[in-house]
Amino acid sequence: MVWQISVYRETIIDLKILIGIILTIGIIAFISDFKNYEKTYDYSGISLYIYSSMHYICGFGFIACSIFILTNFYFAESKPKKEKFEIVERSSIPGGKHRRLERQPTFEINYKGERKELVFPHKYYNYMNFYNYIELEVRKGYLGFDVLENKTLIE
Repeated sequence: MVWQISVYRETIIDLKILIGIILTIGIIAFISDFKNYEKTYDYSGISLYIYSSMHYICGFGFIACSIFILTNFYFAESKPKKEKFEIVERSSIPGGKHRRLERQPTFEINYKGERKELVFPHKYYNYMNFYNYIELEVRKGYLGFDVLENKTLIE
């Protein structure tokens, strides 16, 4: 799951598309295999429907979503193009495990009509208000969604 979040951060894709893939595949799997689930597990009543829907949506839905986003990411074009974007909003998030006090700055940009949040390392946190633009090296993904190759803060 952690690697999927890092790949999502490097891909310009609307979250609604990914949620749609997760729910669609999960519901299709639920409809097509519910009778087998009922025979395999010892649940009855409403709990049978709740547990089986969680299983199918979380299991099959997230696997399909992972395949989709990884296909776009790893089979992207090899030639990046540079683009410059103005920073719309600044904020920060806590650092990783055992480094919660090392806040990581996040910058939101308007990327071709979509808001995209970009996360940078802790070393940029104290100077985050000095940056006005972000330069991105972008590759076209295999499924048409852009992939971030490199990101640079510009004053």
